[in-house]
Amino acid sequence: MDLSLFFFADSATTGDQYRLLLDSARFADTHGFRAVWTPERHFHSFGGQYPNPSLTGAALAAVTERVAIRAGSVVAPLHHPVRIAEEWSVVDNMSGGRVGVSFASGWHAGDFVLRPDNFKDRKNIMVETADTVQRLWRGEEVEFDDAEGERRAVRLFPRPIQPELPVWITAAGSPQTFRIAGRLGTGVLTHQLGQDHDALGRNIATYREALADEHGARARGHVALMLHTMLGEDREQVRELVREPLTGYLRSSMDLIAADPAAPGPDGFDLNRIPSRDREFMLARSFDRLFTGAGLFGTVDDGVRVVRRLAAMGVDEIACLIDFGVGREDVLRSLHYLDALRARVAGPDGAESPDGAEG
Repeated sequence: MDLSLFFFADSATTGDQYRLLLDSARFADTHGFRAVWTPERHFHSFGGQYPNPSLTGAALAAVTERVAIRAGSVVAPLHHPVRIAEEWSVVDNMSGGRVGVSFASGWHAGDFVLRPDNFKDRKNIMVETADTVQRLWRGEEVEFDDAEGERRAVRLFPRPIQPELPVWITAAGSPQTFRIAGRLGTGVLTHQLGQDHDALGRNIATYREALADEHGARARGHVALMLHTMLGEDREQVRELVREPLTGYLRSSMDLIAADPAAPGPDGFDLNRIPSRDREFMLARSFDRLFTGAGLFGTVDDGVRVVRRLAAMGVDEIACLIDFGVGREDVLRSLHYLDALRARVAGPDGAESPDGAEG
């Protein structure tokens, strides 16, 4: 089991809000973590300090030497595929060949002010864009319409260092999206905010079945699971440390969903019709669910149990979301416990390394 860091801050502040990202990335780089993921979000404090993962990726390339630098995710229908390929090729060169990209179809209608015509067909456009970016990355010429309506072949510059771009598809819980990732032969990046353990297990099985059907029984693929994460010395102390910031983080997420009239809330409810008292009850339940069963919280021993369970389900990497509102110094201290977990689960299939050393 690989461990990575994942960022999706809820922040309306300015100034040093990227300090935790850079400090944590330096730690990950020198302690054997697999990757650092940054997202693409627009027009809301929830994730909004990350509007372009290639920009944050370039910053990470400048302060790290080993850790992989990944987009989690690029919202493909919002961009021309050439721009995606160009920007990430630059970061690949700056990092010495360490980038990877997870493509998402997008979900919030408000984001599509950038390219409103792409909203209705966004899943198909995501697939087409991912394919086009990969073709450009390999050095192929790809034709596009120019200003006069003529077809013009273009080739990617600068040339990337990696001959193949590592690609994932972001799946929120739809079996169709897991199936698409398997059919395409990409990895899959997912989370447990909208799917319980049983649903996650079924979706991973769907992904691997589609992968085997299209690419052969030996095709393994890669499943990265984002989990909200905080480890420490004592489980109850961790619970109290994260309770207020994580509840606020969930509240901001709920507000974002409520702002999109096309998106239902949790369990299909229209959040705008729910009284505030009932919303707070839902938030308390969501916190308990995240802390007890859908996150990576508590002690290192608690983390080992989570890793064993997820490894048995077919998860290859846990992308640890650490910037949900806990203070920077507390997060940085918690990384040492997360590193202890990484060392203990570095064996194959999430097994504990017998000597606690990195496998």
